[in-house]
Amino acid sequence: MNPQSQMKYLILKGKEQGYLTYAEINDHLPDDIVETEMVEDVIQMINDMGIQVFDEAPDEDEILLNDDAAKEDDDTATEEAMAVLSAVDANIGRTTDPVRMYMREMGSVELLSRKEEIAIAKRIERSSH
Repeated sequence: MNPQSQMKYLILKGKEQGYLTYAEINDHLPDDIVETEMVEDVIQMINDMGIQVFDEAPDEDEILLNDDAAKEDDDTATEEAMAVLSAVDANIGRTTDPVRMYMREMGSVELLSRKEEIAIAKRIERSSH
């Protein structure tokens, strides 16, 4: 499931039942959202959409008392999912984990072709003799 579909599912489920649990959010978050700050941003955006987030599923009476969120169609949920993802994507570039920083940097470096690798190996071989 792509990140957009995962977020759309979360938003639709939250709108339908009026709430989400932290476990549901963790289960359906895109794989690249792992930092605590990013998860908190997603939860805040979900709250801003009128979807409450609980530690565990509340009882029906509590849901009825707190249910002031209107039901919305798929297009709106898709737009909201895209907004959440774009906001999270903007934060993905900010990391302090050195391994992530290295992997992100290496992902942008073009790899050598077979011919280029052979040419470099031959130059090294010649210079060592």
